[in-house]
Amino acid sequence: MALVVICGQPCSGKSMAAACLAEALKESGSNHAVRVIDETSFHLDRNQSYANMPAEKNLRGVLRSEVDRSVSRDSIIIVDSLNSIKGYRYELWCLARAAGIRYCVVYCDADETHCRKWNEERREKGEDAYNDKIFEDLVRRFETPDRRNRWDSPLFELWPHREGIVGSSAAILDVILYLTKKVDSKMRDVKTLQPTIATQNTRFSEANSLYELDRATQEVSNALVEAQSQALGGPLNGVLVGQGLPPINISRPVGLPELRSLRRTFIKLRGQTSLSGRPPPSDADSAKRMFVDYLNRELANP
Repeated sequence: MALVVICGQPCSGKSMAAACLAEALKESGSNHAVRVIDETSFHLDRNQSYANMPAEKNLRGVLRSEVDRSVSRDSIIIVDSLNSIKGYRYELWCLARAAGIRYCVVYCDADETHCRKWNEERREKGEDAYNDKIFEDLVRRFETPDRRNRWDSPLFELWPHREGIVGSSAAILDVILYLTKKVDSKMRDVKTLQPTIATQNTRFSEANSLYELDRATQEVSNALVEAQSQALGGPLNGVLVGQGLPPINISRPVGLPELRSLRRTFIKLRGQTSLSGRPPPSDADSAKRMFVDYLNRELANP
C-alpha cells in the first residue's frame, strides 16, 4: 500500500518518528498492516554497521532486501534508518514503483548541535550511541533530501529540536492523511506509483511448461505428417489431432523441413514470456490448441 522512508542525521529522532507514525497509523483505523524495518530488528550494532564502507554497504543491502520482500498493496512499510544517500533513496523509490504503491519521505530536520548533544546523552545513559569518529563522518556525508527529486517527493519535514515528536505533530498527521486518503481520478495531491517495464520483475514460466509445449507440438507435427502420408499427396480437409481440438486445415503439402521450422518458431515465440503476455501453457491440450491455431494462420495462404 505504501513505503515510508525516514531519513535524517544520526540521533535526529528518526526512530521516535517511526514509532509515533506506526502507532498513529494503527489508531487511525487503517486496515493495512504496519511494519517498521530498522537496524535493531536485525540485531545490528550501529558502530559496527557504519565502521567502514563494506559494512555500511552490507547494511543497506540487508535493509533493501527486507523492504523488497515486504512491500505490497496490503501493508505500510516504514524504513527507519539514516537513508542518507540519495542514490539509496532512489533504490527504495524504485521498489515502491515496482510494487505499484504510494511513497513518501519523512525528514527529521535537526541541526548538528542538537544531534551531537542527543548522542552524548545516550552514551552517558549507557544507551546505544555512535562513537565520535563515526558520528562526524555520517554527519559530513549526509545528503539532504530535495522535494524536487522524484525519490524525495512528497517530502514531510519534522523539526524535533523545536517541536518534539509526538503522534499529533503536524507532519505526522499530514503523512497519515496522505497514506490513508482514497485516490480517485480527480485526486492530484496523492500519487500511487505505477510500475514500468524497467522496475517490474520478469515472470518466469513453470519448469514443466516448456516441456509440455515441446511434447504437444511434436505430437501435432507427427499427426500432420501421418495424415499427409495417408492422403498420398491429395488435399486434406481438416486433420484432427485430438478430441475437443480444432482441425488443421491446409490446402497444400507441408514438408517436414517447413513443419520443423514452424514448430521451432512457435516454441521460441511462446517461450519468450513478457510482462504483459501470458505464460507458456502448462497442459498439453492448451499447447496443442495454440499450435494448431498458429499452423492454421501460417498455412492459410498457399
